[in-house]
Amino acid sequence: MIKHSKTLILVLAFLLLFPYQAFAYKIVIDPGHGGKDPGAIGVNGLQEKVVNLDIALKLRELLQQKGYEVVMTRENDRYLTLAERVVLSDAANADLFVSVHANSFKSYNRGTMVLYYDNDYPQADYPASDRMKELSAYSKKLAQQVQSSFVNTVGTIDLGLTKSAVYVTRMGSVPSILIETAFLSNKEDAAMLADDAVRKKMAVGIAEGIAAFQPPVFVDTVGHWARDSILKVKDKGLVEGVNNRYEPDRSLTRAEFLTLMDRMFNFTTLSHACSSKTVTEDTYGCKSSPTSGLNTGFTDLPTTHWAYPTFAKALELTLIEGYEDGTIHPDAPITRAEVAVLFQRLLQAESAVANVNVPAGETQASMQNQASPSFFKDVPADLWSAKAIYELAGKGIINGMTAAEFMPHRSISRAEMAAMMDRYISKP
Repeated sequence: MIKHSKTLILVLAFLLLFPYQAFAYKIVIDPGHGGKDPGAIGVNGLQEKVVNLDIALKLRELLQQKGYEVVMTRENDRYLTLAERVVLSDAANADLFVSVHANSFKSYNRGTMVLYYDNDYPQADYPASDRMKELSAYSKKLAQQVQSSFVNTVGTIDLGLTKSAVYVTRMGSVPSILIETAFLSNKEDAAMLADDAVRKKMAVGIAEGIAAFQPPVFVDTVGHWARDSILKVKDKGLVEGVNNRYEPDRSLTRAEFLTLMDRMFNFTTLSHACSSKTVTEDTYGCKSSPTSGLNTGFTDLPTTHWAYPTFAKALELTLIEGYEDGTIHPDAPITRAEVAVLFQRLLQAESAVANVNVPAGETQASMQNQASPSFFKDVPADLWSAKAIYELAGKGIINGMTAAEFMPHRSISRAEMAAMMDRYISKP
């Protein structure tokens, strides 16, 4: 089989066709306390909520200058619960969460520390979210970068990292830290926190630490069963995400599926090959259509649809067809059965391009030799998609949802599709 290498130019071209785009990392900055909650009161009368907000606003400006997208949990003196702060961060689909605080304890305590959740030291009374358990190593790395940068920039005493179960560091869904910039309970530290120029340096220290940290690619796949496959096909230029999210468990749409297949099999190459070959009606796909991709005529597929060119090429190959009511449902989820049939058609067409002799009509018996119809109890031999399902299962390209069930009518997820593509491109 032909494996198409992806150059940078090709990847960039695909990004223009696919509704995903290059992105700037998104940071949630959380000024601690606020409103009715003043936080600590300094020995000089300074309120922590005021200090936190000022440093956070300065930090936002610096990060935006570096090209980051910044979301503030608060931009003024208002009260938010800890849960509300995490909900806001999750809703923003951010890449990092940084909470800014000032410390208070004994008068002789001075210095800076960064808190993070460490799953190697869980606290039974304060359980973390499943996502934060998976992300604790990333949170620790972020904490180290920010602590080191802050101390070097501002010159405060280095109190190191603190494993903590504070709510905002253990209940989110992205690498999260809480920085205690200095002690309001200490005269020297409180004086630093009252100085606008020092606050600016503190913001610089935090910003440089964030810039030194590389968030995990597709942060929503950390700990996911398909992460390795997703990253492999991403590295080959076959898949992209929505900003830094892959949305692994979302159903794949018909438009997305065809775009992925075009990236992997190159519909234009297949079309040229098909137009010069004679194929039988029993061969999957690879037939020239009179539409030639000029006008699909489907009421729900306007020429302005982002995947229109890909649908036009797929129609030219007679890879797909619409419904009797004149629609083609480009944004509807695609089923596992549909994926199997279309994927197998493309394998046949690719084989034709490679001048490989493919039997025009494989018998039911030969199909059974690859994988028995009894393998999946919900895929009887007379099911319209059975041949493709069993051929792909026999080749190790597609798996069942369980050992006994394929679930042909279930929509396929983006993670399942990535795993399927990975199996295909990894085969010798």
